Amino acid sequence: MAEPTPRRNEPRLRPAPLLFEPAEAASDPEHFFDLESIDDPRDLLARATELAQAFRAAADRAVEFQAVAAAQLADPRRFDRLTPAAIAEQAEWTEDYAKKMVEFGHDLMRGVEASGPENLG
Repeated sequence: MAEPTPRRNEPRLRPAPLLFEPAEAASDPEHFFDLESIDDPRDLLARATELAQAFRAAADRAVEFQAVAAAQLADPRRFDRLTPAAIAEQAEWTEDYAKKMVEFGHDLMRGVEASGPENLG
């Protein structure tokens, strides 16, 4: 299970690097970060686990950036602010989820401890 994303006062763990996939390798449906070339099941499990953790950490971090952007876009001080409905449409979310993300983004920007949009509300 992925560890929770650290907040501003906690150091971030460094996940395994997500190495660049050349276009020709990415187009091969059997190719995935060179995992198919690992013969030893222990090594395969270790590298696949590293990748899974790295993807989870990257997804958690991306969600935090989405939340901050949503909060900034909804800021009433902006002359071009967006409604939760407009943010939801742009991000392909539901309007309720957009509202939660705006709230989560405000918490992140204030440095408030929050566990994520799925636990808000």
